[in-house]
Amino acid sequence: MLRVGLTGGIGAGKTEVARLLSVRGAVVIDADVLAREVLEPGTDGLAAVVAEFGDSVLAADGSLDRKRLGAIVFGDAAEQLGGGAISSARGRLNAIVHPRVAARTAELMAAAPPDSVIVHDVPLLTENGLAPNYDLVLVVQAPLSARLERLAARGLSADETRSRIAAQASDEQRRAIADVVIVNDGDLAQLDRQVADVWATRIEPKLR
Repeated sequence: MLRVGLTGGIGAGKTEVARLLSVRGAVVIDADVLAREVLEPGTDGLAAVVAEFGDSVLAADGSLDRKRLGAIVFGDAAEQLGGGAISSARGRLNAIVHPRVAARTAELMAAAPPDSVIVHDVPLLTENGLAPNYDLVLVVQAPLSARLERLAARGLSADETRSRIAAQASDEQRRAIADVVIVNDGDLAQLDRQVADVWATRIEPKLR
């Protein structure tokens, strides 16, 4: 089993790289997907979030109001310190979510075939010092202008995007822990060629 850590800032294109790796046979474990799963209605994770942040983070149907929670977490003044600083609000949320995501990740890994390439799509890989856990670390980066454009298409304002970028590790910090940096500054075909090269030169040789 080969464990690949995949990370990148919001809007860099990490999800698309994960998809391209999946097409080539990798088993992708997406931390964001698992984080949503462990906070679904009826879970102890959601109950813990409500106990910590109050009923205002719930939507009318009893599900998590992610936009409201995001405003609380990313709007904390400590998030603006730069350098990947984590606010107390974010730290409290992470203390609820991360152990549950780790437990679910372990379950998925146990179910995968022993010769699998497991790609761990982890937004906060750098911030949480997780690089040593992987055989290979891939970092996806993109120009700020491209990230702002992509996130605007998802409905985030420029201010919201900049707040979230400020709350994450810098590009320099991510490059420092990367084995491979994929630069997503072109079209999908160009990105696919980069992923194909990484698969052929950095992943397949480790499986032999």
